[in-house]
Amino acid sequence: MGVEDGEPLDEKAKRMRDLLSSFYSPDLPSASLRPNASFSRFATLDTINATSFDADHYMNLLVQKANLEELLKKHVEMASEIKNLDTDLQTLVYENYNKFISATDAIKRMKNNINGMEAKMEQLTEKMMSVQSRSDGVNTSLLAKREHVEKLHCTRNLLRKVQFIYDLPTRLEKCIKSEAYADAVKFYTGAMPIFKAYGNSSFQDCKRASEEAVGIIVKNLQGKVFSDSESIKARAEAVMLLNQLNFPVETLKLKLFEKLEQFLLDLHLEYKDLKDASADVNELPNQGNVNVSASAAAHEASIHEFAEALRAYRVIFLHSEPQLFKLAQDLVMKEFEAAHQQIKKQLCSADLLAILRVIWTDVLLLDKVLPGAALPDFTMQAALIAVKDYITCALSHLLLDISDAFSKILGMQKEGTEEVHPLQTAFEASKKAVIQGSMDVLLDFHHLLNENSELLLKLRGFTMDWVQEGFQNFFRKVHNYFLLLCGKSNSASQDRNLIEGVPGDKVPAGLVLVVAQLCHFIENSAIPRITEEIASSFSGGGVRGFEYGPAFVPAEICCTFRADGEMFLHLYIKMRTQRIAVILKKRFTTPNWVKFEAIGAEAKQILPQGLHHKHHRTDSNGSTTSSRGSTLRDSRMSRSNTQKARSQLLEAHLAKLFKQKMEIFTKTENTQESVITTILKLSLKSLQELVRFQTFNRSGFQQIQLDIQFLKSTLKDIAEDEAAVDFLLDEVIEATTERCLDPVPLEPPILDRLVNAKLTKTSQ
Repeated sequence: MGVEDGEPLDEKAKRMRDLLSSFYSPDLPSASLRPNASFSRFATLDTINATSFDADHYMNLLVQKANLEELLKKHVEMASEIKNLDTDLQTLVYENYNKFISATDAIKRMKNNINGMEAKMEQLTEKMMSVQSRSDGVNTSLLAKREHVEKLHCTRNLLRKVQFIYDLPTRLEKCIKSEAYADAVKFYTGAMPIFKAYGNSSFQDCKRASEEAVGIIVKNLQGKVFSDSESIKARAEAVMLLNQLNFPVETLKLKLFEKLEQFLLDLHLEYKDLKDASADVNELPNQGNVNVSASAAAHEASIHEFAEALRAYRVIFLHSEPQLFKLAQDLVMKEFEAAHQQIKKQLCSADLLAILRVIWTDVLLLDKVLPGAALPDFTMQAALIAVKDYITCALSHLLLDISDAFSKILGMQKEGTEEVHPLQTAFEASKKAVIQGSMDVLLDFHHLLNENSELLLKLRGFTMDWVQEGFQNFFRKVHNYFLLLCGKSNSASQDRNLIEGVPGDKVPAGLVLVVAQLCHFIENSAIPRITEEIASSFSGGGVRGFEYGPAFVPAEICCTFRADGEMFLHLYIKMRTQRIAVILKKRFTTPNWVKFEAIGAEAKQILPQGLHHKHHRTDSNGSTTSSRGSTLRDSRMSRSNTQKARSQLLEAHLAKLFKQKMEIFTKTENTQESVITTILKLSLKSLQELVRFQTFNRSGFQQIQLDIQFLKSTLKDIAEDEAAVDFLLDEVIEATTERCLDPVPLEPPILDRLVNAKLTKTSQ
């Protein structure tokens, strides 16, 4: 097909090549001119330029697919293309004709120039033959002399080697003096083949002298390797020279590695060194201290020396990285061990951060020397353990502070120290230890989050989770310690320092009351404040993982200490009730006035006052009287007949059946009045049971009557539920009456006079 104007140049050049090829190519075989069956079957209108083009088939196909307008258009296009092809063909013929004329002229000129060349070539051949004959004559005449010269040259080289062997000891000595050990090794290794062949015969003395000189060279090279003043390059060259001398370099490698290990063992890293080094690194204002600067400089110099030693060893001995990696990790672990020793001694966060800065600086220095050791990742794992141990130890010391507050209570009781309000003082001290100690610890932990060093930034999320988890475990340990302190748990799982302050089997009741009230304080005051601080500063860690749940659960802690507070409060009531029961039991063998005024001394120091009003006898619903009416009791006391007293007792039992029941024991609240009233109720109930196991005569019955009357006067200002206390006092009188052989009561005037006299004496 023809090429229209504006057609790309490469397409036009391709078409020209095709035209030339078709013009100059021989006639194609007849087979190629035959239309292809496959072409006829699958031919299209675009295959007009193919070599197997079939005009008839193409026309049939064109007539079938195109209408008249398209056929006319195709006719115009093909006429234009034919004209273009003719023009191109004519241009091509003209161009080739000019080339043919130029080629013909060149051939004619070549013919004219070749005519005189044959004679010149014959002359050149004759001259070359003459030169060759003369060269053969010279070679023949000089052959004998050349062989003699070659023999003399070989003899001269051999004499030079022999002279070199004889001069070798002298050369080696000169090299030793000038410390040119590389030349000395080169000379000796060059003479080694001759020494191996003739060293035991002709050159025996030279070999011995040379070996002595080489021994000195080996010794000097070893000194170079172990010398810290030499450069790393010089030490590496020394090892290479020793290796050329067939010296056992592995032995030297082991000795040098042992030197590195010994250097690490001699490196004493203490808390003061790390702290002072941190002060020097951060350029603190007190840097002018000579001791601080000297300690920091010594630590920095030691680490730099160790790093340079590792660098030299790595360059000198190839493929030694695994051993050096282990040494670098040992150094990091040694620094963290020094930090752990101080963490156990209650380290503040500022000092811990200072130590971590120094360790991280040393790690970055070593990482430049040993990049393949992955020391930053290794340090990260060690720092995780260090920070977690720091948080755990800080909370453990806080627990010890709380135990110290209780130890002071026990110490004051053992020493008999007189103080106005010992329990109140101990309670305030324990409250301060819990809340103020927790706030101080949280503030200390907060400094870890404010650090901008690369190491602490990577540990930020872990630190938040560990603080929350640490406080959760801390309050769990406080709960276990309270159980141990009050005798409700064994000491198998407790810290030895906490066990030393435990009183043992005999637990003071006042201590139990302080613990009970401290549990309420932790639930209502400490936990909300600590939760608020943790939520504001230590939330958002997220490293722990959602499958494990939240690390700090204040609701669980509050529930635990709420139950502990109720349990310890009931334990205190039980202990005081048992103590009073023992006193009441002794009352029957040792006559004495029963005193209940001291019951509220401990409770008033610790427990808050209640908001409820007292339940007087008149406040009850008619069921607060004794099981006998007051009129009935007075009439019975006025009688002196035992039989009448018995009948009165029978009437009282009958009246009791028809009276409304009173609720004596109600829920104990965390107030002074509720606790004291509960103790009184339990004590009076115990007194009633003790009375039922005794047998009284008239005097004993009257003594109990007098005691009960005195208690009614004294307990009305102490008990919260006066009606219930009066009811229990009447029950004691009733039980005494049942167990008396001659229940003749005292006359009311006599009873009042005796009670008033005792009250007057007590008030004075």
